[in-house]
Amino acid sequence: MFARNASMTDFASLMQGSIPDRPVVDQAGLTGRYDLMLNWTPDESQFGGRGGQLPPPPANVEPDPDLFTAIQQQLGLKLDAARTSTEVLVIERVEKPSDN
Repeated sequence: MFARNASMTDFASLMQGSIPDRPVVDQAGLTGRYDLMLNWTPDESQFGGRGGQLPPPPANVEPDPDLFTAIQQQLGLKLDAARTSTEVLVIERVEKPSDN
């Protein structure tokens, strides 16, 4: 994953869009913008359940660490499971539009 000129909120949103199976909330308190590069080996909980179905690395290449380890080792950040409040969008009902 690569992010250029991204805030921590941008990075959290990028991760939330495709990777883990739960919300990602920025609580780093960092206000700058960063170029971020992250290499990890996905598991079955990532990419909408397709993480475990991605092709494995070639046999002669050492696999990248899991996501939590990669974030800590490569970016110096920590991804923690915690309870917090966040905004969500709830759709209660959907109707097909009328033909008029």
